[in-house]
Amino acid sequence: MPLYSDSLPDFPWDTLVPIRERAARHPEGSVDLTIGSPVDPVPPIVIQALSEAADAHAYPPNLGSEELHEAIHQWMVRERGITSQVGVIPTLGSKEMVALLPSMLGLGSGSVVAFPRSAYPTYEVGARLAGAQQLAVDPDTDPNSWPTGISMLWLNSPGNPDGHVLDRGQLRRIIRWARDSKVILASDECYAAFVWDAPEAPSLLNDDVCGGDTRNLLMLYSTSKQSNMAGYRGAFIAGDPLLIEPLGELRKHSGFMMPSFVAHAMAVALNDQNHVKAQREIYARRRNVLLSAAEAAGLHNDPDSVGGLYLWLSAKHPDGEPMEAWAMVRTFAELGIVVAPGTFYGNGGAKRVRVSLTASDADIRSAAHRLGSWEYAASRV
Repeated sequence: MPLYSDSLPDFPWDTLVPIRERAARHPEGSVDLTIGSPVDPVPPIVIQALSEAADAHAYPPNLGSEELHEAIHQWMVRERGITSQVGVIPTLGSKEMVALLPSMLGLGSGSVVAFPRSAYPTYEVGARLAGAQQLAVDPDTDPNSWPTGISMLWLNSPGNPDGHVLDRGQLRRIIRWARDSKVILASDECYAAFVWDAPEAPSLLNDDVCGGDTRNLLMLYSTSKQSNMAGYRGAFIAGDPLLIEPLGELRKHSGFMMPSFVAHAMAVALNDQNHVKAQREIYARRRNVLLSAAEAAGLHNDPDSVGGLYLWLSAKHPDGEPMEAWAMVRTFAELGIVVAPGTFYGNGGAKRVRVSLTASDADIRSAAHRLGSWEYAASRV
């Protein structure tokens, strides 16, 4: 009997075991700049909120508490310019929805699920789980140049891994194309609080972007990045009520219920922007340190990488030829630094690596210092 797992690609992070072993032999130990998992403390107000709601003896509401729904709607108006009537479902982190949304929407073997050419691998995994075809497109190009027959398209702005941000004009063009082509658009906006070299990362559901018409439009957001709440698994999906309602019914039957103490903590987090601004300053400082060291070493960040929590780096061999992703990974490992090869994120990353900013200040400084020996390390690979 075939299993769902039989249709999935190998888990990419398992291939980094030899790289981690090599990096660990560095005299000063290894610095892990791979997975974007927060290392900074959860805000005290969130911890206090969790404690206040800890006596959670009853089953929580199937689709989230009234308090959390109110906080989400206020946050969308205040931070994302969304005043349209939209449906909302709190989710157990955003990854479960990325993986399950195509299946929940009933997309199967006759459907095509598209995603950015450099993308978080779970978009493809979700398409595979649904039995749909997978298609990589470049969201920065004219959508009318994309293949026909797309059923659903994932957007991710700021993008993981490349940090690209879709401006209002491009989002409007994609929406017009989607309306004409009858495509469901799902926008993963979990890095929206972290924009560095662009005015903003507008939401797909922003009034000025979609014109107040949310038909076939969905948006995901998470408190994992903005509030260091990855361990809480607090996120939500919002958008077209005609899509959200059946998703809610499926979740009721499946028992996907956000714990009431997480819902309260998440509501408190969404109602406070002071800690988000403070965390943004921390990541901005870390980004500047790593980016300066990388550039001094001769590495180059994607010029369109203007947001998110990663550097999307390329490098050249001494003879001027571009380095392949895995050659860069091995060079970093010589310095005791573990990074992710761009190939984890599609063919667009064949000559890039993803470097996470979600490490401690001490680790960021250590990595920056070690990059001073990049040329020597590259000669050993």
